[in-house]
Amino acid sequence: MLCAVGDLIEDIVVQLHGEINRDTDTPAAITRRRGGSAANVAYFAAKLTGRSRFVGCVGDDPLGDSLVAQLSRHGVDVRGERHGRTGSIVVVATTDGNRTMLTDRGSATELRAFDPTWFEGVQVLHVPLYSFSHEPLRTSARTAVQAARASGATVSVDLSSTALIEQLDAHAVRALLDDLAPDVLFCTRSEADAVGVRPDRRFSARHVVVKDGARPIRVLTSDGAELGFEVDAVAEVVDATGAGDAFAAGFLTSLAHGEALADCVERGRTLAARVVMLPGATLENQ
Repeated sequence: MLCAVGDLIEDIVVQLHGEINRDTDTPAAITRRRGGSAANVAYFAAKLTGRSRFVGCVGDDPLGDSLVAQLSRHGVDVRGERHGRTGSIVVVATTDGNRTMLTDRGSATELRAFDPTWFEGVQVLHVPLYSFSHEPLRTSARTAVQAARASGATVSVDLSSTALIEQLDAHAVRALLDDLAPDVLFCTRSEADAVGVRPDRRFSARHVVVKDGARPIRVLTSDGAELGFEVDAVAEVVDATGAGDAFAAGFLTSLAHGEALADCVERGRTLAARVVMLPGATLENQ
């Protein structure tokens, strides 16, 4: 089973119909979705395998109740803490499929406790870089990685955001990755450039997966190889929110089943291609 540690928050997806009209109305379609990078990965993994687990702090409020219920309905076992206020992200999607995120994480960074039972039966632990941005979540995420290592589980980390790398400082992120030594490291090309990922600098990862939009996916492997995988064009990109999380879920669930690297990439990109055709990080139309 895959377990993801981090945020469960609300995504408010604003799909613009054109350019923003300053100081007046701008037509848009607005959709509310369950979000948070870790929760997204858990959701997609459950859709693929029937079950997964999410660990995090969710606000003790009606919005938190709703988001937890949504995840649970899709086969995600939600663990962690409930207190404070549930966060939200406003995702502004332009007509070309690009997006800008306005982030209020609420109490998502307030995971304080560690319960070993949260990680029973876990074969893959996935932790976005967001989970190392603030205390006490940062310490809880580190403890989760240590527990996963002790149990023999695969550990994966996603670099998440160039803005976050800049906020934390690239040198500090490199030190963190050296310490975590993830089995799998996911990043975009810009995130890879920001921390200096290269074939001889993989931070001990067996696989470094570098995504680059419509350009080929590069995978740097532990034997020094650099492999390229083409990305099929998507007819209509509606919103890229959650595409990277879907890719990670597809890749990791295939890896856990012992599938070949090419099959792991294929499953990830196929799932991501479905997600970008819908608003928000989801496989459902409603």
